[in-house]
Amino acid sequence: MTNPVLTMTQNEVKPVPSMAEIAQFHARRRWAKVAWVYGSLLFVATLMLGTFVVAFLASLKDDPLEQPFKFNFAQVQPSNWGAAYQLGREGNNAPMFGGFAPGAAVNFTVTYAVEAGKELKTPVIEVPRRRPGTGMAAAIVKDFAADYAQVSEPVLVASNNNITFVQTRGNRQTTKQGHSQTWAFTIRYQGDGPEIATLPLSVAAPAGQVLIDSTLAPTKMERRGRVAAWDNAAPGLIGYVFKSYVRVYTESVSLTTGKSLFMSWTINSFFIAIGKVLLTLFFACTAGYALARLKFTGARAVFAFMLFSMMIPAQVTFISNYLIYKNLGLLNTPWAVITAVIASGQVLIMKQFFENIPKELEEAAIIDGASPALILWKVFMPLAMPAILSVTILGFQGAWNDFFWPLVVINSPVDAFTLPVGLLSLRNAYGFAGDWNLILAGAFLSTLPVLLIFIIFQRYFVGNDISSAVKG
Repeated sequence: MTNPVLTMTQNEVKPVPSMAEIAQFHARRRWAKVAWVYGSLLFVATLMLGTFVVAFLASLKDDPLEQPFKFNFAQVQPSNWGAAYQLGREGNNAPMFGGFAPGAAVNFTVTYAVEAGKELKTPVIEVPRRRPGTGMAAAIVKDFAADYAQVSEPVLVASNNNITFVQTRGNRQTTKQGHSQTWAFTIRYQGDGPEIATLPLSVAAPAGQVLIDSTLAPTKMERRGRVAAWDNAAPGLIGYVFKSYVRVYTESVSLTTGKSLFMSWTINSFFIAIGKVLLTLFFACTAGYALARLKFTGARAVFAFMLFSMMIPAQVTFISNYLIYKNLGLLNTPWAVITAVIASGQVLIMKQFFENIPKELEEAAIIDGASPALILWKVFMPLAMPAILSVTILGFQGAWNDFFWPLVVINSPVDAFTLPVGLLSLRNAYGFAGDWNLILAGAFLSTLPVLLIFIIFQRYFVGNDISSAVKG
């Protein structure tokens, strides 16, 4: 008699997976985990890059605080690029940076529209006596384009009796039917005078007339849309698209010397960062080698104290450090920042790296009569190049972005500031509202050295020749 418990139909038999199928299953699981990890990292990187891109685009706009943020604005439109290039050529024979110089003849057109049944009136063209930019540059400017510019009478060059246009009032936009007219005029440089960086322009029209087109998009609309204003009607390509970046160098100037403060701040930051990196490398390599290889009394206590020092914020000791530098007479000098080196973390990196170097290399050097200093310089340092580069980049980044300590020890003159402190002074110079175009451009430029250094040297972060150094 057959036992019903032991009876199994053909459909109930589960096939046993083969070894190849099991291997494929585990391979799919590994790739799924890798996809999740890299997908998450890519998502985070996209968010960070998106913020970076938005900040860069905002620095190009005439109104960086525009809400809602628009990605299509005048500075990214190719039609304005060509116009800015040509206007720069006409104004100063400088198609990239523009300007207004003797012999200039800048040709410009504006097109206005009005509702059907209403009459279009000729706009009033003016080169206003306007200072370039604001703040420090406005305080030292002496030459104005208005003193040398002569505007011709506007000439009607085109008409359109049936046109659809958009009238904007505040946040409300209304589509209307009407007709339009285009006027052309020329701005000439009269006489012999200095080269002027900017050519401001204002075009006023009666209420109801809407500016629908012009040779170059206006910088802003004033008096409820009745006046179109251009900060520079002959900007050149770079002077138009990267106006804020040009202004960083031309408008952040010293009131006493007239030199570019941004350039001085950048040079100061490079000098201080390089000095701090060299001191950091010296202490990190020597102390890391001593703690990793040399046997001396109190080595563990020194290492423990170094770890403890990493836990103390710099704000806790800055008063005592400030008094020391004051007594030494180093305040308001770059040496007060360069010599304030805290290399505890870098010492730890070098110590851990030196401990992984095979002892056979050190023993061979000792047999040859090498001293500890010679072993460090000739044997350990070449092998530790990946760690040295890591310490260099981390140290440069920390010194370049350091803000608190330079703010405390360097407060005059303005030319002696580092770049982060200089950007703060730039913010304060423009009052509470701030010139955000200038501030964003300066902040963006300050990130470029660190990015370039990381991109150039990041391939040295991994890999070294230690494993092959002891192969026979």
